[in-house]
Amino acid sequence: MIEIKEIMNILPHSYPFLLVDRIIEMDPGKRIVGIKNVTYNEPFFPGHFPGRPIMPGVLIVEAMAQTAGVLAFKSMLEEERGKPVYFLGIDNVRFRKPVVPGDQLRLELEITKHRQSIWGFKGKALVDGKLVAEAELLAMLGDEK
Repeated sequence: MIEIKEIMNILPHSYPFLLVDRIIEMDPGKRIVGIKNVTYNEPFFPGHFPGRPIMPGVLIVEAMAQTAGVLAFKSMLEEERGKPVYFLGIDNVRFRKPVVPGDQLRLELEITKHRQSIWGFKGKALVDGKLVAEAELLAMLGDEK
């Protein structure tokens, strides 16, 4: 298990844009499972939507991408760590159900491709075992440290 302090050391994000609270499963080089606890205190809820708070789909995808970033970091060679990982693209994104305050997102990602500096991931987000979103993500390891 990876707690929030270690996640904050791995990812360049901070509040209010850090969207992964904990890693509960990981097999480096293969797959990862992260958790995002969704609360009404999130800064986007008052405006999305007033009276009917729904987590924006783009932030669900971002939570998947951040979870994938932890997996990529933990799967890298030691000399590659510290280099930035850039989000290159998303494909086949589907949103199945709304995510609301009180939900716990389970973010499951697996590596589908890793060639040189390019990483591919297939991800899904679940709430209470039900699929709420899915996407294919592409990322690239940067050159600079």
